[in-house]
Amino acid sequence: MMRAQRLLAAMLVQLLAWCAQAGAGADPYLPQRLEMVRCQIEARGVSDPRVLAAMRRVPRHRFVPPRLARLAYRDYPLPIGQGQTISQPFMVAVMTEALRLGPKDKVLEVGTGSGYQAAVLAQVAGQVYSIEIIPQLQEQARARLARLGYGNIHLRTGDGYLGWPEAAPFQGIIVTCAPERIPAPLLEQLAPGGRMVIPVGPRRGVQELVLVEKDQRGNVHKRRLMPVRFVPLVR
Repeated sequence: MMRAQRLLAAMLVQLLAWCAQAGAGADPYLPQRLEMVRCQIEARGVSDPRVLAAMRRVPRHRFVPPRLARLAYRDYPLPIGQGQTISQPFMVAVMTEALRLGPKDKVLEVGTGSGYQAAVLAQVAGQVYSIEIIPQLQEQARARLARLGYGNIHLRTGDGYLGWPEAAPFQGIIVTCAPERIPAPLLEQLAPGGRMVIPVGPRRGVQELVLVEKDQRGNVHKRRLMPVRFVPLVR
């Protein structure tokens, strides 16, 4: 039995390697992306199969400046212009998994940035609403997501602190920039039974990644997940 299991595992590894090589012609970064998920994300505790599949599928190198494409699958943030960054892959996966999104759920993202987090969310949720306050980044993200064929992502330029009230309520809310306290409008727009993940803390220094859960009665429960460092939420 053990020998059969070892043989099966070896066959699976060979199959994955073959698939990576076959796909590398169309996407030369595919092997790096598979390695990123295996070593940086799955090995560090992210286990939701839909999140892992999304991280394997979304081409992060398409969301960074071309000169940084070779660094796209390293486990750290990268600059995307306008003083903003694309989050490290592990953090994107952790925050996405924390939302526990279903395929029909509606999710709000505050801080579109490059559009990478929105693209990952679009793989696991039904509809994604994403707000960016910097017009240049919003325009670039819109063009990029359109080229990649994402049809379930809705973008707008505006103050993310205020959320997207006409599209609320949301089963999930993810904030990719740090306010000093949780915005009241976002709490109001979170659906009963919904979850929000948000970095909270000072503009400069270490913040806390907080998971907010709203029960069916509308009561809000908060739990700290880990120390993080995000760019500040701009009003």
